[in-house]
Amino acid sequence: MAGQTKSGKPARAKKAPGSLLTQSQIDEIFRRFREACPHPKTELHYHDPFTLLVAVVLSAQATDASVNRATPDLFRIAGTPEKLIKLGEAALTEKIKTIGLYRSKAKNLIAASRKLVEEHDSKVPDDREALETFPGVGRKTANVVLNVAFGRPTIAVDTHIFRVTNRTGVAPGKTPLEVELTLDKVVPERYKHDSHHWLILHGRYVCKARKPECWRCLIADICLFTPKTPAPGRGRSPCPGRPFPAGTKVGASELTLRHWRGSPR
Repeated sequence: MAGQTKSGKPARAKKAPGSLLTQSQIDEIFRRFREACPHPKTELHYHDPFTLLVAVVLSAQATDASVNRATPDLFRIAGTPEKLIKLGEAALTEKIKTIGLYRSKAKNLIAASRKLVEEHDSKVPDDREALETFPGVGRKTANVVLNVAFGRPTIAVDTHIFRVTNRTGVAPGKTPLEVELTLDKVVPERYKHDSHHWLILHGRYVCKARKPECWRCLIADICLFTPKTPAPGRGRSPCPGRPFPAGTKVGASELTLRHWRGSPR
């Protein structure tokens, strides 16, 4: 229970380290995310740690959808480091040319595959420092691989997470690393493994860059962003905190993302 100031007024709750919100508010945000989507998953398609690494490298400055359109055929013929090396840079470039920065990505993936074969027995390492030595792999990519492939509670800060955490006040920061380090401090351990998935989904489908859909936001009553975007059209009142139909449970299969997207079937 909060104490009182000398004037007798209730004392303000202490903010969580590096956050503009209290720890209880942050706990409530992630409690709601988990209630709505108990088993979130990456939207990138992959089969194993290697194909995940390839997909994440390809997704830099590109959409997951564009990567998913290119990878089925690629993984069918080159789903291992050895096969990707055999495919060669020119053929790889041709197969991923619909993805942004495809030339540099092709070069990096061939080099990374060689490094895997020569130094890691063709196995993707489950160590951030080792992963960051691979061409085309930075901290964000390493964190995604560690989280998704190896179950580590790492938090990969992409453009969606950076936007959501700054808007809401959960983890304001000027750089992705600053945001990541704050999230690592304030996100409760029980939510940490899934936290970056929830934040990405929220940023992708609700807290959008140009116009956040505050009227159907699960955490609008806690979020510090102002002014809140009103619901579109006449006769519709904003309904903060209820983007999902009452009683809806979002399953693990494809995340039943129609609810997060706001287009129930």
